[in-house]
Amino acid sequence: MTKDRVNWELIEEYKKKEEFMAIWKPYGLPEVTDPITSLYGDVVVQPPWDIPDKVVISSAITGAFYSPRTNPFHHVLPEEIMASAEACASAGAPTVHIHFRDENGYNVLDPSMYNRYLPPLREKFPEVVYDGCVVPMQTGEWDKMIQLLDAGHLEVTPINTTATYCGDTLFAKPPHVMIEKTRICQERGVKCQIAVYSDGDIDNADRYLIKTGLLEKPYFFLILPTLPGGSPMQNPRQMVYGLMHLVGAIKDIDDEAIIAVCAAGRASSYLATLALCLGLHIRVGKEDSVFKWPHKDDRIEDNAETFLAFKTMAELMGRKVATGNDYREMIGLKPIDVEKTRAAAAAATKHMTHPGR
Repeated sequence: MTKDRVNWELIEEYKKKEEFMAIWKPYGLPEVTDPITSLYGDVVVQPPWDIPDKVVISSAITGAFYSPRTNPFHHVLPEEIMASAEACASAGAPTVHIHFRDENGYNVLDPSMYNRYLPPLREKFPEVVYDGCVVPMQTGEWDKMIQLLDAGHLEVTPINTTATYCGDTLFAKPPHVMIEKTRICQERGVKCQIAVYSDGDIDNADRYLIKTGLLEKPYFFLILPTLPGGSPMQNPRQMVYGLMHLVGAIKDIDDEAIIAVCAAGRASSYLATLALCLGLHIRVGKEDSVFKWPHKDDRIEDNAETFLAFKTMAELMGRKVATGNDYREMIGLKPIDVEKTRAAAAAATKHMTHPGR
């Protein structure tokens, strides 16, 4: 056993000189510690943090990237996707993010699917904000994107200002594409959500959309890091520093920008929890990760269950899940009349069920 280096002789000397006790001079009696103010000045000692009371929790159902090979619970069929979306809306999600897949399981931009499946969902849950990542990836899909936006099914859509290898796939938005899509969306009253995978994407958004004066305020960023090719978060330290760096880069552009963070990649639920601690909004679900937790290989099984878990987390932090109209007001959209929206959706549903009548 290694001998310690304490000067025990000095300790014994002090035992003889004075009583062993803490130094205690309570100048502020009757309270030892006042967390509100001070006897010596009218000051606020511990002011409340600037954390929004209401938090938006988006449910992202299936996305474009993952497949049942990596998560056997992943949704592919449109009926599965819509059943999960309905479950999330029923659980109280203020916004649901929709993608559709084709018969081979690949992401597809098909207006007919939105025309068929969105009106019945909106009829049941008219206040929910429905958005979708309408990204033209194949020949002819640019026109389909415009048809879909003209149909009015979506109120928000991401603009990816990225150029990255997402896994083994090159995913890049040329400047003219992101600029023109932003113009088209804003002219139709669709809110642009700037989706960034890394800090370079933030700079792209600043150069092409913000400094040019094209993007309308309030600026709305969606941070989607930790996917292969995005900002790496291989451990808790990287996660904390990485998220703080990305948030700081956005705040340097506009301190009032609205920021949502995806429960993405390995960081998954821990990343979303950190975002809640920072007063940010979050997106959860099977689109952004296959993993429930960073330190285990358990797969996300149910989107509604995941939403409810984070609703509970937010409530434990003293925050309340926003409504759809709360969300609209935050991002600069007009609140909707729920009953008028329900009636319009019912009419669209009837038209699709009985075309030509």
